[in-house]
Amino acid sequence: MLKPLYIVLGSISLVLGIIGIVLPGLPTTPFLLLSAYLYMKGSPALHKKLVENRYLGGRIRRYEKNKGLYRYEKTYSIVLMWIMVSISAWLIISNVNLRIVVLAAACIGTAVVWFWVPNARK
Repeated sequence: MLKPLYIVLGSISLVLGIIGIVLPGLPTTPFLLLSAYLYMKGSPALHKKLVENRYLGGRIRRYEKNKGLYRYEKTYSIVLMWIMVSISAWLIISNVNLRIVVLAAACIGTAVVWFWVPNARK
């Protein structure tokens, strides 16, 4: 009964993760990891398809293998996110309210990556 709900939520999370690739401030990795988890619960076939995806599967495989992300991977992700957010917020966006929303989303994304995503075990 919950399997269709897991599949729908996993698909929504996957779409947000893909949008996060091009939209600064929206974290990609946590959404992809959430999608993998939800697909694992709802449809092993969709989970397998996501994990084996050429573009998105690498991070998920490393995460599942290491049970988290290494600190340098987290740092690298956060630095890249803030570079893109800074370019968007200070060079592209002229509306102050939208700039605040983008910066707030980046702060939330940073907190999610740093505190919510577990550290990998060696």
